[in-house]
Amino acid sequence: MSNNILNNASNNAIEIKNLSYIYSPGTTFEKVALKDINMSIKKGEFIGLIGHTGSGKSTLVQHLNALLKPTAGSIFINDEDIYADKSRLKQIRSKVGLVFQYPEHQLFELTIFKDVAFGPKNMQLPENEINTRVELALEMVGIAKELHQKSPFELSGGQKRRVAIAGVLAMKPDILILDEPTAGLDPKGRDEILSQIKAMHENLGITVILVSHSMEDIARLADKIFVISDGQIVMEGTCEDIFYEVEKLEALGLGSTASAHIAKKLLQQGFDIDDKIYTVQQIVDAIFCILKNGGKN
Repeated sequence: MSNNILNNASNNAIEIKNLSYIYSPGTTFEKVALKDINMSIKKGEFIGLIGHTGSGKSTLVQHLNALLKPTAGSIFINDEDIYADKSRLKQIRSKVGLVFQYPEHQLFELTIFKDVAFGPKNMQLPENEINTRVELALEMVGIAKELHQKSPFELSGGQKRRVAIAGVLAMKPDILILDEPTAGLDPKGRDEILSQIKAMHENLGITVILVSHSMEDIARLADKIFVISDGQIVMEGTCEDIFYEVEKLEALGLGSTASAHIAKKLLQQGFDIDDKIYTVQQIVDAIFCILKNGGKN
């Protein structure tokens, strides 16, 4: 029996089948937010989820730890239907860490340490286990030990954001979902947060879903991208494939990266460069090569 279960287990962290969601059904405020969503995300992948404002991104990710219940369809986390057994819901939720926009608004304890310990305490873990998890989580997000007993309200915006992320990490999720984690931060704060997220993904091997309006951030970090528009997945693929489709993205009210736009312009002017450039480093290397060869590649 156990061998059969093992053989049938997939490598998917998340699988969504025919998911639809309607806000306020049967009322004058009825709104179809998601329509027949199908997605598979493998364990350890770094996923970028992009779409214009109101496209359904936040509604979709709120389904992944059962904050919302689908109108239709199924969601599987590590091959387990999250709605099949209500008694398992709390356990499944602990495996999916969701960091909302402006998560620092949820900070409330007297010290940073206590705030990060809140989740593990609710899991009724032994005190030594809680302390170990809190210290590791704060270390992972780059919060120095001398700050642990300070009030979270004495920190900068970027530091508060990192403390909020540490609070989710202390629960040791298999899947980390970040909904616009750099919203409202200055460039330094943005870079710090994104560097920490990338390091966590590489060091912990967890599955990460990053919801962002920034094409540059997604291009730099993601392995795979899903594009959502009007509640439907309209594009999916590697960064190379998605950002190559400049016109399609613009038609969806988005846009490719600045690097992809520059590459297309250079191609139109007759320069022989790779037509699937999408990162800053790639376009810098291509232009350097052009200049080095006297304008010819």
